[in-house]
Amino acid sequence: MFEQIRSNRIRSFVLVAFMGAFLVALGWLLGLTFADNGAAGLVVALVIFGILNLVAYFQGDSILLSVAGARKIQQKDHPRLYNVVEEIKIASQLEKMPDVYIIDDQALNAFATGRDINHASVAITSGLLQKLNRDELQGVIAHEIGHVKNRDVLLMAICGVLLGTIVILSYYGSRILLYGGMSGGSRRSSRNSGGGGGVAIIAIVALVLMILAPIFTQLIYLAVSRRREYLADASSALYTRNPEGLASALEKLAASGTPVKNANQATAPMYIVNPFKGRSVNAGELTSTHPPIQERIRILRAMAGNVSYVSYNKAFQQVKHTRAGVMSSQTASLMGETVSAQPPSPEKTSLEPAAEKIERSREVSDLMYRLNDYRTIDCDCGARLKIPPALRGQVVRCPHCGTMHQT
Repeated sequence: MFEQIRSNRIRSFVLVAFMGAFLVALGWLLGLTFADNGAAGLVVALVIFGILNLVAYFQGDSILLSVAGARKIQQKDHPRLYNVVEEIKIASQLEKMPDVYIIDDQALNAFATGRDINHASVAITSGLLQKLNRDELQGVIAHEIGHVKNRDVLLMAICGVLLGTIVILSYYGSRILLYGGMSGGSRRSSRNSGGGGGVAIIAIVALVLMILAPIFTQLIYLAVSRRREYLADASSALYTRNPEGLASALEKLAASGTPVKNANQATAPMYIVNPFKGRSVNAGELTSTHPPIQERIRILRAMAGNVSYVSYNKAFQQVKHTRAGVMSSQTASLMGETVSAQPPSPEKTSLEPAAEKIERSREVSDLMYRLNDYRTIDCDCGARLKIPPALRGQVVRCPHCGTMHQT
């Protein structure tokens, strides 16, 4: 485990440094283009880069949770979810219970964030909470806590903020350059030195770099995040002793075509599956933020009998038809003990009772009403009225019996 954490830290440093170099290069070229002073642009870029890293480290998780529209809940709000997180926290030997967040979204997805294991959060959508049974929910939560244990969450938070910044700067910088910078710079240079060729060349180079910067950083970001998804899947199988739980959950996530409403290019790799399109099975390896879902399912189901990182590594090699594992054999043998897989639960051997699905829907619905500050009124006819905040202080009629209620 410590070897893997050290490897993650090295990759994190290299990736953040590479993204920072792009940001600094953009600043230098833009300084030459717009102010005829590359050093000024370099200083500004360094200051921005430093501020962004501080913000990403201390507030990156809060920013990402806010962008996702996540709301923090307590055990009393949804005991089933909170208890599952607590169970996986104990199974993974995590020192501190992660904060639990819910996202009001019918898409099926989840992510973890935070700067370290003592400042971690797990967020899941209301749609996922409604559709997954307990075994499947355990598999997803264990996957996300696997990201926390493997020290992935800090890198994802930092890269999410930095990548988003580079994309925004490149977007607006290219348009300023196209619609005013090149001609303005040429006129300025012509007045000062009698020729605008040098400025035009610099402007073109800056434009090319601004176009390539987000592409290169995104490809590197995706290459790192895909491998982390495999490791988090392996961690989930070990913590739950039930690879089928996560495999079944991934099947449901693959079957859902509902995109996450608030997902964007910078936050997409944080989610357990591609948040833009639930059916990401056939996504290419260089264009998808995640490995193919069906491949992940096959690997998990190939872990018959004993569960360990070693058995996951072997299943990975078998499914991928490669001698290279997701980790080295030596690292896999050091990352955790081998345990016996749990037998399938009764609900996996037969159709899930409709009553359980209805109860899950009612739990999630009541939770979202409470989080959105709805007031509940129980009518004498047995109907339960959900009153939105906008109707507070007014009189409403029960649609079933016609009784008037003061809200």
